[in-house]
Amino acid sequence: MSTGTLYGVGLGPGDPELITIKAARLIAAADVIAYHSARHGRSIARGVAAAHLRGDQIEEQLVYPLTVETTDHPGGYRGAIADFYTESAAKLAAHLDAGRDVVLLCEGDPLFYGSYMHMHTRLAGRYPTEVVPGVTSVSGAAAVTRRPLVEGEEVLTVLPGTLPPEVLTERLAGTNPVAVLKLGRNFEKVRKALTDAGRLDDAVYVERATWEAQRVAPLSEVDPDTVPYFALALLPSGLAIDPAPAPARAAGPGEVAVVGLGPAGRPWLTPEAQEALAWADDLVGYGPYLDRVPPNPRQRRHASGNTVEAERAALALALARDGSRVVVVSSGDPGVFAMASAVLEVADDPRWADVPVRVVPGLTAAQAVASRAGAPLGHDFCTLSLSDRLKPWDVIASRLAAAAAADFVVAIYNPASRSRREQLVAAKELLLGHRRGDTPVIIGRDVGGPAETIEIVPLAELDPATVDMRCLLIVGSSRTRLTELPDGTRRVFTPRHYPAS
Repeated sequence: MSTGTLYGVGLGPGDPELITIKAARLIAAADVIAYHSARHGRSIARGVAAAHLRGDQIEEQLVYPLTVETTDHPGGYRGAIADFYTESAAKLAAHLDAGRDVVLLCEGDPLFYGSYMHMHTRLAGRYPTEVVPGVTSVSGAAAVTRRPLVEGEEVLTVLPGTLPPEVLTERLAGTNPVAVLKLGRNFEKVRKALTDAGRLDDAVYVERATWEAQRVAPLSEVDPDTVPYFALALLPSGLAIDPAPAPARAAGPGEVAVVGLGPAGRPWLTPEAQEALAWADDLVGYGPYLDRVPPNPRQRRHASGNTVEAERAALALALARDGSRVVVVSSGDPGVFAMASAVLEVADDPRWADVPVRVVPGLTAAQAVASRAGAPLGHDFCTLSLSDRLKPWDVIASRLAAAAAADFVVAIYNPASRSRREQLVAAKELLLGHRRGDTPVIIGRDVGGPAETIEIVPLAELDPATVDMRCLLIVGSSRTRLTELPDGTRRVFTPRHYPAS
């Protein structure tokens, strides 16, 4: 039988929510849960971990036989405690020999003044071991005082309060940050050392950091009779006492970034686009697209309607001229029937010459729909918009006919709307003049969104009445193939090779 594994699991400084995910998983999975306690039987470590215990695990309580009071042990206190650790290690070894995994709970970090290390040194050479770090009491204390612990080239010193007074005074001299642990009965000695080192006024007292009963106070005001073992003195970063003011934003214009959000939610967003959104002071865009960006109270949002692209661009440029970092959001890729050209067209006016504009690409709707169906864009293709709001229908019709005659795969944007139904009917007839009726047509609706559908129909059976503005169509070329797998899955692809004329 293989032996079990010993896990030294750090629980953090006391707040159960500061237990790491890994620690919680190991605690819940262990065969044996071990923890130290005083003779009264209460264990702080077990209390912190209680929510993760299953209830049917073996619990091995390791009860300290004494504190620092006198003992009749022939080796004195050190001898008595060494025997205790040896006996405790034997208890854990019995479980490990039987193949049971043991989690030894430890407040703070197991290897930072932690009780676990005494088991580790006795057992690590004989059994598999793993140490799970935890938030230290020093980190917890710095967090609750809301003061930086150490900065720049400062050196952090951590001292046990059990050191002799003269050593404490010597180590406390200077200006670097210091944490003094294990106060309790050592408190008055530590306070005198701080006084002798001239640092008492800077010292912060922290008791039970992150617990519900935590206490933070100037150390000079603390009553020695109220100080428990789980308290420390903190001399935080001297650089943080009088922080420099935040630098003012440089004079001059800000910048406009036109950002592609992709066709749907966050999974379609590029890291570059995420970075640009986080950088922005102002967000400008069509309302439904702005709604896809999680709100941030730091940022101002400027939503507008669907047909005011030039006004949106002018607003973004004006905000940037006044020093703001502006993101203009766009669905898909901003350079494909979207906001990049609108912004650059307005920015071409000399009055915006000093405002920088950059374009952050995004995944296009054509790419998204194609990926769901297979690889219909595997050879030459073109993209066309059927919207005649910004160009006349005769231009659209001539381009569509030319693309069909040239045997391109055609991705059709804006195929229909509530007020524009006849264009797709006419487009279908134009395409059938150059394509067989069984040419695959992919209809992608709301790709990436909750109402996503992908439908593949022959060109002759395309029903324009079922298509709206949420759709994108991909019409195959003469070479595009539709295959059906044994499980019913249908795939569309356009071969990379084209026959000679």
